[in-house]
Amino acid sequence: MTIALRSDDLLLVVDVQYDFLPGGSLAVTDGDQVIGPINALGRKFANVVLTQDWHPKGHISFASSHAGKAPFETVQLSYGTQVLWPDHCVWGTKGAELSAALDLPQAQLTIRKGYHPKVDSYSGLQEADRQTKTGLAGYLKERGIGRVFVTGLATDFCVNWTAQDAARAGFETYVVTDACRGIASGTALEAAYAEMEAAGVARITSSEIAG
Repeated sequence: MTIALRSDDLLLVVDVQYDFLPGGSLAVTDGDQVIGPINALGRKFANVVLTQDWHPKGHISFASSHAGKAPFETVQLSYGTQVLWPDHCVWGTKGAELSAALDLPQAQLTIRKGYHPKVDSYSGLQEADRQTKTGLAGYLKERGIGRVFVTGLATDFCVNWTAQDAARAGFETYVVTDACRGIASGTALEAAYAEMEAAGVARITSSEIAG
């Protein structure tokens, strides 16, 4: 399959930040390997948007905010089950910064998520309470975007939720597999792809995108 790009296509780059890259507090294995494919794709797209995980100190998703809890354990919050993470992407820190290796000068918007102290936000469109909107869907619709190509970190969390929400918001949505990396691997990662496909998200590689 080869996809010819259109004027209503958008490249969505999810959370390519230092804390998710090698050496970061919540590093995704080989996370830095998404940067080359993303930059190459960026040269094909006129429309580019980035998301940025952006937490205050003491965020509810941090294990350090829950006495006796360790990273990767879970707790029940008002909006459901919450995975607890190492402190990461705290605003004003180096770890929260987008990688300087990204070469996307035409990017029109960076949308921050996870800044509410008591609600996590994996998706770039809707927070984990599944009620609070980020405004990204409205922005894309006002811009006349029809198709969204999702890349970045991490496949099984923020990429997954963002892609699903984009599809549910009415956008034709693709996840570009070689421009993503996951926290999980093997069957767990395939389960994330299955969730996306069930929501109407198609899987492609960057080599299938003409331009």
